[in-house]
Amino acid sequence: MMVRESQVSWSCQLVSGCEGKHQMLLLCCLMLLLLLPLSSMPQKLPTRDEELFQMQIRDTAFFHDSSVIPDGAEISSYLFRDTPKRYFFVVEEDNTPLAVTVTPCDAPLEWKLSVQELPEEASGEGSGEPEPLEQQKQQITNEEGIELFSYKGNDVEYFMSSSSPSGLYHLDLLSTEKDTHFKVYATTTPESDQPYPELPYDPRIDVTSLGRTTVTLTWKPSPTASLLKQPIQYCIVINKEHNFKSLCAVETKLSSDDAFMMAPKPGLDFSPFDFAHFGFPSDNNSGKERNFLKPSSKFGHQTSSKQRVDLHKVCIRNKNIFTVSDLKPDTQYYFDMFAVNTNTNTSTAYIGTFARTKEEAKQKMVELKDGRVTDVFIKRKGGKFLRFAPVSSHQKVIFSIHSCLDAVQVQVRRDGKLLLSQNVEGVRQFQLQGKAKAKYLIRLKGSKKGASILKVLATTRPNKQSFPSLPEDTRVKAFDKLRTCSSVTVAWLGTQERNKFCIYKREVGDSYNEEQKKREQNQCLGPDMRKKSEKVLCKYFHSQNIQKAVTTETIRGLQPGKSYLLDVYVIGHSGHSVKYQSKLVKTRKFC
Repeated sequence: MMVRESQVSWSCQLVSGCEGKHQMLLLCCLMLLLLLPLSSMPQKLPTRDEELFQMQIRDTAFFHDSSVIPDGAEISSYLFRDTPKRYFFVVEEDNTPLAVTVTPCDAPLEWKLSVQELPEEASGEGSGEPEPLEQQKQQITNEEGIELFSYKGNDVEYFMSSSSPSGLYHLDLLSTEKDTHFKVYATTTPESDQPYPELPYDPRIDVTSLGRTTVTLTWKPSPTASLLKQPIQYCIVINKEHNFKSLCAVETKLSSDDAFMMAPKPGLDFSPFDFAHFGFPSDNNSGKERNFLKPSSKFGHQTSSKQRVDLHKVCIRNKNIFTVSDLKPDTQYYFDMFAVNTNTNTSTAYIGTFARTKEEAKQKMVELKDGRVTDVFIKRKGGKFLRFAPVSSHQKVIFSIHSCLDAVQVQVRRDGKLLLSQNVEGVRQFQLQGKAKAKYLIRLKGSKKGASILKVLATTRPNKQSFPSLPEDTRVKAFDKLRTCSSVTVAWLGTQERNKFCIYKREVGDSYNEEQKKREQNQCLGPDMRKKSEKVLCKYFHSQNIQKAVTTETIRGLQPGKSYLLDVYVIGHSGHSVKYQSKLVKTRKFC
């Protein structure tokens, strides 16, 4: 598969002579392949001339729009549906090792490898004069060669021989399903090249831990990394559809724009060899730079900026254990692992696996008793289901909900029909029309900020009220002009219902702030949880005129320049209490 420098010069003259005949351009290139071995110079060893190869591979024009497969480099190309494509390469001497690998990226391929015997002049005993053009054309057309190997499918398949005859080799490819990408690698030095990472003796992915939202995977390291010390990183692919057989297929699925190359339009020139993949400089900057190892903040290192739903690729350097998180419960996922050589971007697939995450733990239904308060605790972002089934016929049903901390979402259904859905903060009461033998399902969804604590009362008796009535505004107001060195005056709103109000005070430090106060805003903690020394007074208050339902109180006996936290509790007839919003006050330091 060597190409000598003098032959490159001769090929330029041959192609130049065909410039006036566009239809002969492809024929000229094919003739060149036959003429490459025609030389009177003795042949070299059947191994690649590395210096010459590096010179040729840097010359982008050498492989541009060419059907020549370079020795020892992977090419990426494109097939249009039902349009066959043929590639050529020359093996100059008998008994030459040969390896050819074809990687389908998006659709199954049909491909076959054939060899055509070189003309007698290729032995070096000929005159070196090229055959007439028409004679060479007839020779290529009529001699299809001997078929060595064929395959049909979407697996990464390869042909390997330790001793191949000299000749002109044809690689014919066809896609019958759709336009598709593919990759080809060919080499006459497979032992020394080792382009693809080697798999361990057990190439399976093991699932070592399975949860409702997490799956832990382990695998054995590639000998290419552990023994040959080549730069290998592992890329995991997670999806819900199926396992992938190549990283090329994953990249094509992730992005039709960024996966290797854009599909060329029929009739336009394009380069089947993407030099940017292998670190070789290119003079043509029209193609997009395709870096498959872009960093990302999620799943370690993501490798595509335009990911489709439910398909993720994660590259985690050289680790051999990884936990996939943020999965959905009771869902089947497919996991694939690829060892990637970061120098060449070539990859090898481990044997993929699949696993179903565990089901979400079934929540225990809480039964509500008529007229009895039930305490409910909900985890952050969690939820609870409550059931209320009145034992007798009823005209109305009343739900009283006291959210002690942040707001929670409340949904009530009667026999499956949604009756209300609201956010509840503080104390709320809902009165619904009753129905004989009806059953009510209450769904409570907690806050994103933290855990939620609630008190819930369901009753069919309107006079059975455990929660005290509250005004819409539960703030406590302090009068700055009435503030002295030993007292503060505050006011709060009441309702038309006669309730008992109790005031408590607690001295706090100067560093006490609104954030600390907010953390202590559990409205369900009643006066029974306070120290007796913190109690200021209790009194009853109400007003038939809701506009005048305001009461004031002066707290005396305070220290100059000190900060105090004031709490007002309203206590219902059944003894259940609700705390107003706490108020932070400070006495004057000098009077």
